[in-house]
Amino acid sequence: MVRLSLRKKKKVLQDSNVARKLVTFTETKSHIIEQFRTIRTNIKFSMPDEQLKTILITSSTPGEGKSTNAANLGVVFAQEDKKVLIIDADMRKPTLHHTFKTFNKVGLSNILARRSVLHEAIQETFIVGLDVITSGPIPPNPAELLSSQGLEALFLEVKNQYDIIIIDSPPLLSVTDAQILANKCDGAIMVLNTGVTDKRAAKKAQMLLSASHTKILGVVLNNFKTPNHYNYYEGYRYAE
Repeated sequence: MVRLSLRKKKKVLQDSNVARKLVTFTETKSHIIEQFRTIRTNIKFSMPDEQLKTILITSSTPGEGKSTNAANLGVVFAQEDKKVLIIDADMRKPTLHHTFKTFNKVGLSNILARRSVLHEAIQETFIVGLDVITSGPIPPNPAELLSSQGLEALFLEVKNQYDIIIIDSPPLLSVTDAQILANKCDGAIMVLNTGVTDKRAAKKAQMLLSASHTKILGVVLNNFKTPNHYNYYEGYRYAE
């Protein structure tokens, strides 16, 4: 596979949708970039004695920013010279192919249904070191596909090829997909939209993650506004 040309990269940078979602790529100096780097560091320190490769990014409800966070985390890990793979495991409302301007004809659903093999689904992005597997065609039975042995086989295969695998999953309270995925990942991060997410929903989502026997690495508070006397960082916060 061939990387994007310089002209294509410039076109990607000019895309307002990409610029809005991938701030860690389109901007060189930003407090939000520093926050993502802090999250990256905290993830590495969260399990110092264990190998952490598969990281689930989820939320309690839709619209909290989990997919944007998954994409930007993938970028900052790649900027650290890691070989990174992001998998769009939201086979109900996928967005990864829009964020990275890739095709979605072959993806996760094809692999799990055994209609395609891994190398046919992996796509390079305009970020050096960052590949993606999109959701693929939306299947009628996402939960059943995720419960199959195909997912475990996929994880085993990609762990041999990549340093970090980030999985963008559906929200926890919407469907059972996130719990199924969480059980097979090394750790999970929950994204909450500050001031919007209902506390009861967040607590229930946490309980569902715990019930799936997943190591909860932390919580990202999206759209967090700091007090005026702490004006250096705004936008994101990470809490264990």
